[in-house]
Amino acid sequence: METDCTRHPGVAPLAAGTRLLHIGPHKTGTTAIQGALFAAKDDLPAHGVVFPAHSRHPMEAALAACARPAMMGDTVPTEKHWTRLLDAVRASGGRTSVVSSEFFADAPDDATALRIVEQLGGERVHVLVTLRPLARIMPSQWQQYVQNGLRMGYGDWLEHMLRKPPYEAPNPSFWRRHRHDRLVERWARVVGPERVTVVVVDDRDRDGLMRTFEKLLGLPEQILQPVPDTVNRSLTLAETEMVRNLNVEFRGNGLPDELYSRLVRNGAVLHMKNACSPTADDVKIVTPRWALESAAAVGAESAERIAGLGVRVIGDTALLGAVPESAEEPPAKARIAPEVAAQALYGALAAVAATAPASATGSQVRTVHQTPSKDLVRVLGHRCLKRLRRR
Repeated sequence: METDCTRHPGVAPLAAGTRLLHIGPHKTGTTAIQGALFAAKDDLPAHGVVFPAHSRHPMEAALAACARPAMMGDTVPTEKHWTRLLDAVRASGGRTSVVSSEFFADAPDDATALRIVEQLGGERVHVLVTLRPLARIMPSQWQQYVQNGLRMGYGDWLEHMLRKPPYEAPNPSFWRRHRHDRLVERWARVVGPERVTVVVVDDRDRDGLMRTFEKLLGLPEQILQPVPDTVNRSLTLAETEMVRNLNVEFRGNGLPDELYSRLVRNGAVLHMKNACSPTADDVKIVTPRWALESAAAVGAESAERIAGLGVRVIGDTALLGAVPESAEEPPAKARIAPEVAAQALYGALAAVAATAPASATGSQVRTVHQTPSKDLVRVLGHRCLKRLRRR
């Protein structure tokens, strides 16, 4: 096994013309890297590197390639998304190109991974896996699942993921992504261990991942810079609990998934993230001590197995099995600030306004006031769904 330090100036660059496939997984710095690469897109070709995606994150292309469903209520990705990305990669010619999406980690089997590699360029493909300790990933991943309709609280979710075999409910994708030794092993089987690099992210070094990418791609130092992204910020405990309780009501009333995508995730939650920044008074999602220790044990086992796979490792794999020094007790309750709730409500209303018929009249408003709330929600859902279908 070849091991380099993330800050070490001797990290050897990949061969010119490599097609670097960054597969994540989720919550390992993928958004930061994708944003930096996309922001530097016009400057990279001068250094022999191309970022061929047409957006910061080619999520639809990756989902289509892996034959995975879209997020709840979103448009189903098609082969056209993947074909468009492949065409852009091929157009890069002999230059190094970078394809990055954490959803490649969701490839269901070796055959799918092999097809992805062959279509991207076969022997030119080098797989990059970025890893962080599970203890840091779990709260972020839970709140992300909540934003996709999960109704289970954090404590119960941890019990299911860590203590209830076969550890697949309610999110079977979690361990597919985050049993990191198996993830690395799957892709090493497809391309060979000599064409897999694992980068262990050290959260104490905020610029470390950017600098490592620069060295691997042979880029000038500092060309990749962090891009502010409020949309990708994690929710606070109170915000997540608000969305989770909304999910319970949403499912209980049998509303369509398309309505959830437009009004909740891309309406209320999106506007709340953009308009409100967490403060020191906001309660964070806290993982209990038992779960931290369980996650660290899995991480330590993964680190040991990765060390024996023959892949290149950059960074300190001991971080994967470390238990955080201080672990707070989970708070009894977290209450959402009125202004945050108002912004979330406004986001949903703005999404309604974007889909509501322009011919709404005062008489209709009076009728609405006389309608029971449950019936009103159903009518609104059907109207929005009908509008979406027309579009």
